[in-house]
Amino acid sequence: MGTGGGPWRCSCSRRARWWGGAGERRGAPDPGVPGVPLQGHGARGPGVPSLRRICQRYGGRARYVTLYDTADRVPVYSAYTFKRSDGERRANAPWMFEPQLSAPSGSREMQPMGRGEASRSLEDAQAVLEDYDDAAGYERGQLNPDEHQADPGDKAATYALTNAVPQAREFRAGPWAEQLHAVRRRLNNYCRGVAYVVTGVTGAGHAIRRQSADRVAVPACMWSAYCCVDFDRSAPYEERHKLPAFAHYGLNDRRNNQVSEVPVGKLEEFLKGSTYVEKSFRIFADDCVPPPSVRP
Repeated sequence: MGTGGGPWRCSCSRRARWWGGAGERRGAPDPGVPGVPLQGHGARGPGVPSLRRICQRYGGRARYVTLYDTADRVPVYSAYTFKRSDGERRANAPWMFEPQLSAPSGSREMQPMGRGEASRSLEDAQAVLEDYDDAAGYERGQLNPDEHQADPGDKAATYALTNAVPQAREFRAGPWAEQLHAVRRRLNNYCRGVAYVVTGVTGAGHAIRRQSADRVAVPACMWSAYCCVDFDRSAPYEERHKLPAFAHYGLNDRRNNQVSEVPVGKLEEFLKGSTYVEKSFRIFADDCVPPPSVRP
């Protein structure tokens, strides 16, 4: 999607490089249609009414795409274009909500989230700020992280609660943050073209509770994969063998939370074994194989 005229313009993405899974025709609209990770989200299969594809818009521009589960009130994945940056965080951006999830006629642009009466009309279909007030040990973790964006508007747009999941504090600040930095440095230094990233979750063993009710599902695992077909082939081997595509995943846990870096195919096998994706599922169309025009 992105903010330019690339494949992620929020139509929501024609001929994008993501989700080339079974049943999806080449060039078909909408990423993620054939078989998205659903296990733990109420043990439902593809096509469930609670899953909504959101074109995340901010400041009058399309920013990224999210598949959101309105029953568990968490994103299943966010897909975005990586932007070269120094990793500086925009911590002063307000957390926002998606009006379109709570009202069919609602705005298609994210809005600042309020509290109290302002949030009550929203909480049936999405998480609200109060859900995280007493979430002991968990913080709002972004699937599209602000440090993978450069433009102030792109960074601000990552502060949508529809882009956040409850992430164990130790996992978020430790192994996951270190991996985000590593991917940012790699793509900054060695990706010469556009880099596409998909980050998602699997499983939900329990939920954040508020007023004696389950409110926001806590993912058991988080995963991410990137694709950059035009990259520097003179990069050091330890980086070059992780291009054009690579992936990582880890347990969303306080202690057993090491992140494993793996080829995208290994991540796909993991997802096939732990989610409801189909046997021919692929994260990236054409397996992120460079077209002839950019091959050596």
